[in-house]
Amino acid sequence: MAIGTQEDSDAMLGEINMIPFIDVMLVLLIIFIITVPVIKHAVNIDLPRATNEKVQDKPENIRLAIDADGSYFWNEQKVEDADLANRLGLAAGQSPQPELHIRGDKAVRYERVALAMAAAQRAGVRKIGFITEPAAAGQ
Repeated sequence: MAIGTQEDSDAMLGEINMIPFIDVMLVLLIIFIITVPVIKHAVNIDLPRATNEKVQDKPENIRLAIDADGSYFWNEQKVEDADLANRLGLAAGQSPQPELHIRGDKAVRYERVALAMAAAQRAGVRKIGFITEPAAAGQ
């Protein structure tokens, strides 16, 4: 038998050398053993104590609509001018105070909207908002 024959090279290629794989596995095991306690290390702190307080429920918003002929509608119910001031006064006295959302028809006279806003101000309503329709795209 001569050294370096074809049979010897086939025998060497047929075996997988596991030693490098075992070495790499042991090195990774040692790295994980060292790093895991560092990762799980937590800082002990003394957190402050807090008390639970009941959150006040927000009242339902008031929807005041003014149609084209100037009639007032309080949450979709028709209201006379004299009764509007009384209702606004009762709403202003609530705690917490509800928001007044005014929705006016585009054909209504501005005077009717201004009268409603003045009545709300006299009654003491602090939050007044206006509801409008968004403009169509391209206009």
